[in-house]
Amino acid sequence: MENLVYNKKISTVVPARMTPEEKSIHELTNMDLAMKLHYIRGVYFFESKAVEGLVILDLKKPFFQLLNVYFPASGRVRRSEKGGGRPIIRCNDSGVRIVEAQSSKKLEEWMDMIKDDYSANDHLVYKHVLGPDLGFSPLVFVQFTWFQCGGMSVGLSWSHILGDAFTASAFINKWAQILGGQMPCQPAENPSSETYKLPSLPTKSGSLKRVGPVGDYWVAPNNCKMRTHCFNITGQQLHHLLINICGLSPSENIRPFEYISAIIWKSLAKIRKELMSESVTICTNSCPGKGTELPRNRQVVSTVAFDASVIDADVVQLAELIAKKQVDEREMIEGLIDKEDGSLDCIVYGANLTFVNLEDAKMYEMELKGVKTVYANYSIDGVGDNGVVLVLPEIEDGDKGIRVTMVLSENEVEEIKHELKCEWGIN
Repeated sequence: MENLVYNKKISTVVPARMTPEEKSIHELTNMDLAMKLHYIRGVYFFESKAVEGLVILDLKKPFFQLLNVYFPASGRVRRSEKGGGRPIIRCNDSGVRIVEAQSSKKLEEWMDMIKDDYSANDHLVYKHVLGPDLGFSPLVFVQFTWFQCGGMSVGLSWSHILGDAFTASAFINKWAQILGGQMPCQPAENPSSETYKLPSLPTKSGSLKRVGPVGDYWVAPNNCKMRTHCFNITGQQLHHLLINICGLSPSENIRPFEYISAIIWKSLAKIRKELMSESVTICTNSCPGKGTELPRNRQVVSTVAFDASVIDADVVQLAELIAKKQVDEREMIEGLIDKEDGSLDCIVYGANLTFVNLEDAKMYEMELKGVKTVYANYSIDGVGDNGVVLVLPEIEDGDKGIRVTMVLSENEVEEIKHELKCEWGIN
C-alpha cells in the first residue's frame, strides 16, 4: 500500500495580503473547542479532462485569494495569556500546507480498489493532527495526487476546530471557483463577535465524553482500532428500500437519513447487545440549503434515547424517534466547555454511536474547468470507540442516491456488513 502514492512534496501557501491587526485573533467558540480532537478528511476525484494542462502553480494560486477570506485557516493555535490559557487562533498568515504526490494507479483502478478497501484513500489525504507543538501545527493540508491516466484527486485534511464539514466543503468549493475565474467575496467577519446563550448550571451531556488529559497533543485516545467502511445506495435502491420498510407510502416528514440511521442503529444493537448505549448522537446542519463563508462549528448536536430494546424495535419507530425526539445539547456542551475555560479535553463523535447528516453538503458542486468531480466523500478521524456514521449525497449517472461512510471498531465492520447484506440487501 505504501507504494500506491509516492514522490510527495510539501510546500506552503499564504494569503495574498496580510490579515489586518483587528482580525488577528480568532476567538474559538465553546463548540469549536468541543471538536478540537476531531479532524475532517475529504477526497474528490477528477478525470483527466478536468485537469488537463493544469500544473501545481495553477492549483496553488487560488489559495492566495481564498485565504484572504478564510484567514483563520492560515493561522496557528495559541493559548490566551488571560485566565487559564484558553486556546485561540492567531491569524498570523503562517499558511496552509500543499502536498503534491503521484500514484502508481489509474483513476479507474483506484476507484475499483476502494470499493473493497476504503483505507486506500488514506494515502490521498495528508492525515495531520495538531501538536505536540501547537504553535507550529498547520490547521489545513490539501493534497493533489496525480494518477497514471492523467486524472487527479484533491484531498482535504481539515482541523474540526476551524468548523464543521459544511464549512470544510465550502472552503474547498470556493478554491475550485477561484480556479475557474470567480473572484472570492469580501473577507468574512471575525466570529469572535458572536455571543452564545449558556446555561447557568450545565448538567452532564450525553453527547460529550471527557478524555485525556491530552495536553498540547490533540489526539483522541481509543481502546480499539477503528476502521472506515463505505457503501453507496442508488436512488432506485433507496426507493425500493423505503417501500420495503414503510409499505407503499414512506412518510414525507422522515428523510432517508433517519431511515438509514435507524437501520444501522438496530443492526449495531444486534451486534453489541448489552454493550449498546441507551442513546445515540445526531449531528445535523443548522442552516439547511445554505453554505457558509465563516469558519465555525454551527452544526446541531442532539441526542435521541429509546426506552426499550432497540433490537426488537421497528425501524419506522426508530426513524420517527430520530426525526421528532432529538434533544438539542449545544447549550449543555457549551456550558461544560465554558465552565473549564476551554481546557476540557473531550470528544463528540463516538462518545455515543453518532450519526451525521451531510445530505445537504454541496460536495458535487465542485468542478474544475467546467467538469464536475466523479467521486467525493468525507470521513472523520479522532472518533471514539462507539463509532460514527456519515450519510452523504451520491450522484451517479444523474441518479441521486446516498453514500454511507462508517468509522467503527475494526472487529465490528465485517459483522455490520454481513447484517446489512442479509437483513436489508445493502452491500
